[in-house]
Amino acid sequence: MAETNSGADAVAKKSKGWIKGLKAEFHKISWTSKDDVTKQTVAVVVVSVILGLLIAVIDFLLQSGINFLVSL
Repeated sequence: MAETNSGADAVAKKSKGWIKGLKAEFHKISWTSKDDVTKQTVAVVVVSVILGLLIAVIDFLLQSGINFLVSL
């Protein structure tokens, strides 16, 4: 029974050390500001919409061209 407790103690010590190391690593992270995240999000959404519209226009033109060629 003493061996079981020593095993559990070793696991508990390893877990505490791991959590302490994890906290230390989180403090090293440089988080971006809320303004930067907002600007980047807006940029991604705008570029995505523009590309989506561009792809839709190209698709429409290609479809119209193929339909014209098929109707000849």
